[in-house]
Amino acid sequence: MIIATYSIAACDLDAAQWGVAVQSKFLAVGSVVPWAEPGVGAIATQAHANPRYGRDGLALLRDGLNAEEVVQRLVAADDGRNERQVGVVDATGGSASWTGPGCNAWAGHRTGPSYAAQGNILVGAETVDALAATFEATTHLGLAQRLLDCLTAAQVAGGDRRGQQSASLLVVQRNGGYAQLSDIVIDLRVDDHPNPIEELRRIYALHDRLFGVTPREDWLPLDGALGDEVRERLARLGYEGELQATLPSWAGVENLEERIDGAESIDPVVLEALREVSR
Repeated sequence: MIIATYSIAACDLDAAQWGVAVQSKFLAVGSVVPWAEPGVGAIATQAHANPRYGRDGLALLRDGLNAEEVVQRLVAADDGRNERQVGVVDATGGSASWTGPGCNAWAGHRTGPSYAAQGNILVGAETVDALAATFEATTHLGLAQRLLDCLTAAQVAGGDRRGQQSASLLVVQRNGGYAQLSDIVIDLRVDDHPNPIEELRRIYALHDRLFGVTPREDWLPLDGALGDEVRERLARLGYEGELQATLPSWAGVENLEERIDGAESIDPVVLEALREVSR
């Protein structure tokens, strides 16, 4: 089955994050294309996709091969290489892609520092160009936001000429996920939707609300009038008592426990959520 797709595998070396974003006229593209491991690299495998490119490619990266060497090794060992497409980013930000001559037009790729962008069955080169140009122009953003912006720009530029169906965003970082005990920072998938990138953005906003990080200097002291307000709003919801107990109890029910740290100050995102549910 052909996965008509555009994708970008990338990394943010300063944040020690690797990730893949992808959109396709294909059901549940996130179950096949994106692969990533923190400190190792990121891989997108598509067209007549060979999922073993993901598993085997990460193993080769783990063994110390660079992105170009991994692509060469994967392609050389695969009799179906002419109909494959793959992009690889390694632990140092090196990148490489392969577009087999048998991939359906338009098919091609672009690579640069810390990214590999590729696509097949596209309206034209402008889709992949938009992936690359957007990634290069958004160094001020976090990796997840950059990858989402890349998908949006590629779709505006023309996208997959068969249309849209699914999209996925994967970002990994060593101990950067839930409770600092998971390497998966973000693993979001839209499996079947008429506007999958817009839906992916909506889900990402929900994810960021629950698991995003507000700089500690932006938290608000829970004293004076604000402390009284928070106590009153929690009591209105049935949580009466000292904030040290009531605030984390409420936050746990609302899945906001990752944004709570004691009761001396409050994350503005948590305060906004409390105000919304206690009107």
